[in-house]
Amino acid sequence: MAVTLDMAKLDLREVNTALQSAAKTHSNDAYLIENPRGSHAMACGLDGALDVTIKGSTGYYCAGMNKEARVTVDGSAGPGVAENMMSGIVTIAGDASQYAGATGHGGLLNIKGNASSRCGISMKGIDIVVHGNIGHMSAFMAQKGNLVVLGDAGDALGDSLYEARLFVRGKVKSLGADCIEKEMRPEHLKMLAELLERAGADASPEEFRRYGSARKLYHFNIDHADEY
Repeated sequence: MAVTLDMAKLDLREVNTALQSAAKTHSNDAYLIENPRGSHAMACGLDGALDVTIKGSTGYYCAGMNKEARVTVDGSAGPGVAENMMSGIVTIAGDASQYAGATGHGGLLNIKGNASSRCGISMKGIDIVVHGNIGHMSAFMAQKGNLVVLGDAGDALGDSLYEARLFVRGKVKSLGADCIEKEMRPEHLKMLAELLERAGADASPEEFRRYGSARKLYHFNIDHADEY
């Protein structure tokens, strides 16, 4: 049975201290946070296999630096959700604001609604699945990992990206510098099918297009100076 933490009675520091302690000591496996009232930096720095459900929307940097924990936001999340995430699963039932999953190293960020601009900026190994649309400059300088979008993507998708893989089912308004459409090979279809299943996404891998780096900006070239 989940332990309930009511933020109508407890402040943010008390809640995060209880969660971080439980993650390290495994004293309790599940927590339910009520009345979050859009608080910032909730459930940050968890370092253990904890199950946390937040009943409501959160402010910026929710579940930042997550490691092993499963964090579910039963609402929407502000800027920087799951920033620098290492492992585990962060699920957003609603929408996510800008730079969701920024610099994430691992784990799964599962956004059931839409994500705003710069989703997955500088991602370093995280898997991000967005069931709706994403905004402009998403996957900017993305280095590693997978960004899967069941809806549409805004301007400058994948600008200056490295080796991250981008999969979009809908329309892409424009591609950023050095981002091109690539062939969808059997290994990509297999990997994408597994990721869609993990995220509970009702979509077929064959419906997606893959985008990645043209590898022209890895080293400075005067012929491409206007693209830097």
